[in-house]
Amino acid sequence: MARYVTTVRTAMSPEDAFAYMADLRHFADWDPGVRRVAQVDGNGAGPGASFDVTVAGPVGDMTLRYRTLTFRPTTSVVVEASNLWMTSHDRVVVEPDGQGCTVTYDAEVRLRGPLHVADALMAAGFDKVGDRAAAGLRRVLEGEFVK
Repeated sequence: MARYVTTVRTAMSPEDAFAYMADLRHFADWDPGVRRVAQVDGNGAGPGASFDVTVAGPVGDMTLRYRTLTFRPTTSVVVEASNLWMTSHDRVVVEPDGQGCTVTYDAEVRLRGPLHVADALMAAGFDKVGDRAAAGLRRVLEGEFVK
C-alpha cells in the first residue's frame, strides 16, 4: 500500500476550502498527475457524486471512476476508485483553526490481486507523486504546509 498525507493551513474559510476540495473537478488544478476530470453523476460535490479522473500512469493514461463514499459538508469527504489493478481511497478533512482552516489530504493506493506484491515498490515512488500534488495544493489554497 502507498499512502501520502499532507496538511495545508490556509486563510480560506472552512466552507470555501471544503467546497473547493470536495468538488473533484478541481483535481486537475492542483495535482499535476491528473490529466482531466469529468463529472459522471451529480452536479458538483455531494452525496452520490462520481467523477471520471484520468491520471498519468507508468504505461499511459488511466481513467478511474471516483465515487463519493462520505460527504460531511464543511468537514470531510471520502472518495474511492477501483479497477482491476488498484484501489484508490482519498480523504479530505477541513478543520477551522481560528484564522482560516487546515486542509488535510490523505491518499491511499493499494494494488489488487497478484499485483499487491509490488505495493512496496509503488510506495517508494508515491512520495514523489504526492509531493508534486501537495505543492499544487499549497499553491491553489494560497497556504503553507503544516506537515
